[in-house]
Amino acid sequence: MTHHSRSHQHDHSHRHHDDGHHGDGHHDDGAGLAELLDLDAELLGPYLDEVTAWVARHAPDGPRTVADLGAGTGTGTLALARRFPKADVVAVDKSAPMLERVLAKARGHEAADRVRAVRADLDVAWPGIGALDVAWAASSLHEVADPDRLIRDVHAALNPGGLLAVVEMDDLPRFLPDDLGLGRPGLESRWHEAAARAGWNSHPDWRTSLERAGFQIAEQRVFTIEADPALPDVGRYAHAYLSRIRSALDPLLAADDLDVLDHLLADDTPGSLLRRRDLTVRGTRTAWAARRPSGR
Repeated sequence: MTHHSRSHQHDHSHRHHDDGHHGDGHHDDGAGLAELLDLDAELLGPYLDEVTAWVARHAPDGPRTVADLGAGTGTGTLALARRFPKADVVAVDKSAPMLERVLAKARGHEAADRVRAVRADLDVAWPGIGALDVAWAASSLHEVADPDRLIRDVHAALNPGGLLAVVEMDDLPRFLPDDLGLGRPGLESRWHEAAARAGWNSHPDWRTSLERAGFQIAEQRVFTIEADPALPDVGRYAHAYLSRIRSALDPLLAADDLDVLDHLLADDTPGSLLRRRDLTVRGTRTAWAARRPSGR
């Protein structure tokens, strides 16, 4: 995918990324997406702690203002608030209901006095949120119409020495064992290959765009994610995710594979996702820590 085009398979927009990694092909109600993002927060907490610790190592000392660009339900916002306990955190999102959830979560985590919500469409214009010390764009940069413009806007908004952290999911999450005990082995590999051919979740290497905007790359790193399979909500997470992408897989998979997917998504079958105990959540993210040089 080029910097200036988006795959139609996942144009649900930057506002819905959360930590995020939902490069899928299905539009549904906001409540369903919110459930998926909230399950993210529950299952992928250790990953978020690791990546925000990495961001903090590259960020300026004592950041005062941090922005989550495309906040979703606030998973990244709250992770940043935990990591930078003296900073004000600005959650930027296009969706008012999502921002309401961010603020409700902040109240529940006693961070309401440090978290504010700004409703803005990053495809239209940079919001007037003031000077920043840290900006976080997780699985959101590849979703905007003009990423290069947004990168320039972030550079202009950052104080000298400030940091932009860009995080992208490298492929769709993996949940299933190779042999499910039904259908042909390798179902998940087949839909991953089909989704890759269709351009789902594709993103460029942002290094060139970041450097062209005046950033210095402090570090580029790959993070591995694997949720504990013993967690009770792994099945709910897999069910929520695959429910979102099911209709978009129709043209990509053979009929027998689609039948197996429907069996997995049914609530009342012995092998359904909600009843299985052999599921995991696995994946990788690539992250760039990009610093605005001091004095520029």
